Amino acid sequence: MGNSQGSSSSASSARFVTASRAFSKQALDDLRARFASLAAQSGTQGRAISRPVFLEYFGVRGALGDRLFQLVAKEGSEEGGVTFEGLIICKATYERGTRDEADEFIFQLCDVMGDGALTRSDLESVLTSIHETIFENNKEAGDGSNKRTSEAFLNSAVFSTNAEGVSEKSMSLSDFRNWCIVMPSLRKFLGSLLMPPDSGRAGFQVPLLHYPENISSELLLLNKEYAWHIGGGFSQHDVQEWRLLYHSSLHGQSFSTFLGNVTNGDAQTVLIIKDAEGSIYGAYASQPWERHSDFYGDMKTFLFKLYPEASIFRPTGANKNLQWCATNFTSENIPNGIGFGGKPHHFGLFLSAGFDQGHSFTSSTFTGPPLSSTNRFRPEVIECWGIQVKGSLDEKPELVKGTVLERFKEDRNMLKLIGMASASD
Repeated sequence: MGNSQGSSSSASSARFVTASRAFSKQALDDLRARFASLAAQSGTQGRAISRPVFLEYFGVRGALGDRLFQLVAKEGSEEGGVTFEGLIICKATYERGTRDEADEFIFQLCDVMGDGALTRSDLESVLTSIHETIFENNKEAGDGSNKRTSEAFLNSAVFSTNAEGVSEKSMSLSDFRNWCIVMPSLRKFLGSLLMPPDSGRAGFQVPLLHYPENISSELLLLNKEYAWHIGGGFSQHDVQEWRLLYHSSLHGQSFSTFLGNVTNGDAQTVLIIKDAEGSIYGAYASQPWERHSDFYGDMKTFLFKLYPEASIFRPTGANKNLQWCATNFTSENIPNGIGFGGKPHHFGLFLSAGFDQGHSFTSSTFTGPPLSSTNRFRPEVIECWGIQVKGSLDEKPELVKGTVLERFKEDRNMLKLIGMASASD
């Protein structure tokens, strides 16, 4: 028995020495000071951090917080508490290790039942913990619509494994990685749980949604949880303030009104559509909406689904057919409307200039399937949000003056010469 304990202690010490090399001396000193402070509050004579103190400090609620404590505590020698050695070993693996090491740790973390099988029930508990951690403790974020959005998040997960002794199908590590790819906010959140809570942890930010007081939040397609999901596709500093620029129920189903509203607003926009089948999806446009006879945009653009399943589909790099905005063209090769990906008449997502019909096809521009349940769809609700990055509320960059429609008139004569503009204004 003694030899076994000695061997275990030696192995743990060797892992601690190796893990320590992942941090600078200053970082280790800072971690040691933080550990000492938390251990002093734990009633363990400074040997370990107790469960209540650990959970209160890191602020992860529910079953996910309990599982995180369990995984970190088991790396140490102090029963029922987190030791400094155990904390360093986990942080080195989780935050400083290879992508595979981090993924495997997070995979185990999400197995909140600890039975070696990651099932839908586990993920339901994980999403409940995320909701309690981000939304219920963040008064500015609001409550969101937990049941509906959690269902959409779960519907994008695949369970392909039959685990022995488990009635539900479970996720393989590959299934889990694929889920994290289409749910980047989830991966950011799960990857930052052991970071100091005052460090602006990735995945904890929720955009602030601004919209007119005469619009009920129930009328909006976007809620806080969907915004958190979409925001996972941005860099951290981009997820600050979102402002409603256009809503078809408020402004009318008008392409010209849409262009007028969005081009006098923010350069970066999120377009969301609800179709007649009840599906909700859209796209993030990283460039301003400007009239072009061809594709434009950059690789920050992406497509997304919100309901009945939630996923983000990034550019593949196969081509640069990212963003489309055409109006008042008469050529059949230049369809009037707004779109993303694919090619003319076969876009990844397209809304006609009448805002009364659209289509979505699989394209080589973006990963993922068509956004709508049928390739051709009829939009019921269209809304567009402007993204205001940190600091831009008071110091906005100077935008090109005039609406898109006003600027289009400037090149009307040139377009007429090549027979591409309509004859009337």
